Amino acid sequence: MMTTLIEPDIAASSREIAPAHREIALFLDFDGTLVEIAPSPDDVRLDRRVAPALTALRAQLGGALALVSGRPIGFLDGVLAPHRFDIAGLHGAQIRVDDEIRSQADTHEGMREALRDLVRFANSHVGIIVEDKRISVALHWRLAPALEDEALALMRGIAARMGPGMRLQEGKSVAELVPAGASKGSAIAWLMATPTYAGRQPVFIGDDITDEDGFEAVNAMGGVSVRIGADRESHATCRLASPTALRHILLEAAESGHLSAASFKQD
Repeated sequence: MMTTLIEPDIAASSREIAPAHREIALFLDFDGTLVEIAPSPDDVRLDRRVAPALTALRAQLGGALALVSGRPIGFLDGVLAPHRFDIAGLHGAQIRVDDEIRSQADTHEGMREALRDLVRFANSHVGIIVEDKRISVALHWRLAPALEDEALALMRGIAARMGPGMRLQEGKSVAELVPAGASKGSAIAWLMATPTYAGRQPVFIGDDITDEDGFEAVNAMGGVSVRIGADRESHATCRLASPTALRHILLEAAESGHLSAASFKQD
């Protein structure tokens, strides 16, 4: 169940189609977008210039900048400290705006049993990593690619057992059990209905299958969707080659004081 403290008019924001000249609202994924994908979740390294640049860009955008990630808010705060941002964490299962948690999903009653089964699997297979996020749980097999079929079968079985309150979110060498009502697309729509973001043109940048509903959401709002990498088909309307290419754009924009949707449309 999603406990919502403040409920903006999401439908109204979805009806607004943004003309090209409007100021943007910037939404950024983290893994594979602001940082390179790492062998394990704890190995990511953020370029020390990025957080100050995001702070400068947030000021330029009137506060309309948020991270939209599968990571918990607490993890992102730690990596970005002392800088703090609006965040939709755990694929939208938790949302913080202006330093206040505005929406938070409840923990599924079957999560403890699911976690137990996943830890048992990881303990008996080298290279499998379980990432316990309390509200959600992820199983990683990047270090054990031969186990993909077995890992997916386990996660699909657990998802079926947990029922309609949870859904399985598959990504690059990872599968995650998340609250059924949470998605990056719904999180972006939620944020676009709040005063700071409303009326702007949404721009969402991500790299994975988990970002596709976010791309679809911003496309429906007349926004710009940007996928990092060219490894698969996507709903994104633009592409950037790598997190390095994105960092170059963000750092340059922070220095020049100019960022628009066109900044991400490269030939």
